[in-house]
Amino acid sequence: MTQPPVKKNDIVTATVVDWSHDGSGVAKIDGYTLFIPNALPGETVEAKVLKTKKDYGYARVQQFIKQSPDRVEPPCEIYGRCGGCQLQHVRYDAQLAFKRKVVEDAFARIGGLEGVNVRPTLGMADPWQYRNKAFVPVGSRDGEWIAGFYQKRSHRIIDMDHCLITDALGDEIIQEVKRIAKDSGIPPYDEESHRGVLRYIGVRVGRASGEAMVVLVTRTKDLPHRKRFITELPKKFPQIKAIVQNVNPLRTNVIYGQETRTLWGRDVIYDQIGPVKFAISARSFYQVNPVQTRVLYEKALEYADLSGGETVIDAYCGVGTISLFLAQKAGKVYGVEVVPEAIEDARANAALNGLTNAEFAVGKAEEVIPRWAEEGIRADVIVVDPPRKGCDEALLRTIIAMRPKRVVYVSCNPSTLARDLRILEDGGFKTVEAQPVDMFPQTMHVECVAKLHLK
Repeated sequence: MTQPPVKKNDIVTATVVDWSHDGSGVAKIDGYTLFIPNALPGETVEAKVLKTKKDYGYARVQQFIKQSPDRVEPPCEIYGRCGGCQLQHVRYDAQLAFKRKVVEDAFARIGGLEGVNVRPTLGMADPWQYRNKAFVPVGSRDGEWIAGFYQKRSHRIIDMDHCLITDALGDEIIQEVKRIAKDSGIPPYDEESHRGVLRYIGVRVGRASGEAMVVLVTRTKDLPHRKRFITELPKKFPQIKAIVQNVNPLRTNVIYGQETRTLWGRDVIYDQIGPVKFAISARSFYQVNPVQTRVLYEKALEYADLSGGETVIDAYCGVGTISLFLAQKAGKVYGVEVVPEAIEDARANAALNGLTNAEFAVGKAEEVIPRWAEEGIRADVIVVDPPRKGCDEALLRTIIAMRPKRVVYVSCNPSTLARDLRILEDGGFKTVEAQPVDMFPQTMHVECVAKLHLK
């Protein structure tokens, strides 16, 4: 077996020639690949080799010999320790170019897709303070009460006073909840001993409505000093319309437990994306960047190319966000989702908007859609917006068997998108165009919507 040209702890001088999909720099040493986080294409660095495998290794920048013009000073003081952002050191237009390249590379490398027009990434005018939802883990260090985000690849909490990608109102509310909890001596949760009370401080904000919800996730049903929260928070922030407690008594990394109760105010807050209004409960799935969600959904609507009489199926419909956008232009929309609570929310959201041409069913898309087909329902357009793992293979086979005129695929993972597009192409569809949308500025994540036509 050929030995790599470098070994652990070697100091090497390397020129970065490319990005990896996670935003690390890619350098070559005698043809051997080194991944170097925080290094940009075009930069020359002195780096320390941390780990080597047969075909590639990892290194850490010791010093920059030549820097890229795309490098900027990250404005966040805990950037590099906190795992929330990965690209604050990159100029925003270069972030957008990187995300387009990630999609193009996945299409070529994983999907073997040629001739697909991947358009320039649609970015934000202001790529900061966009997150309408934040859940901050609570803990202690050296006897000190802390709350912040987890360090990269760990469960060590980095104490935080402000987050530059969280909505400004939400950020202020989190700091106030933190102050009340700390002043009141509420015991922070300890992961190792499974003791303490407060596990997470959560906030959700309606960007269009200005309404806010506070979510306190506790290990115990009893929340000491709850009266302080329900008295002081709405007084300081009249935008708060709901204060909710979720009880999670389990030893788990999952944020929510099964029991949720409203301590003060309403069970939901409201928000609007374009013309569609949504009710958001503590556990509702709702996109975290409402500005870019509208951009994404309008692109999905454009790709669906509806004239008014079409039947549309929305697989993985969630709380009906895309379904209700489509229902404005379609004859009939059928949505399917495996989570019963999400379907309840979808029906409530349809009623809230007076949309009577949207129908929702609970179940697996790959089981429900064939049943609809047996009942004589024929889809002109099928829209999918699956989780990161992509579409279930049985669903892809169902789409191929149903042969709709168009498929619109909304994806948060270019790798599984490329894999699934290959299957659909082999089944008789043609990928016409893909549009990356920057839903998560300052991070390596990219959302993408692809348009397919039946060949």
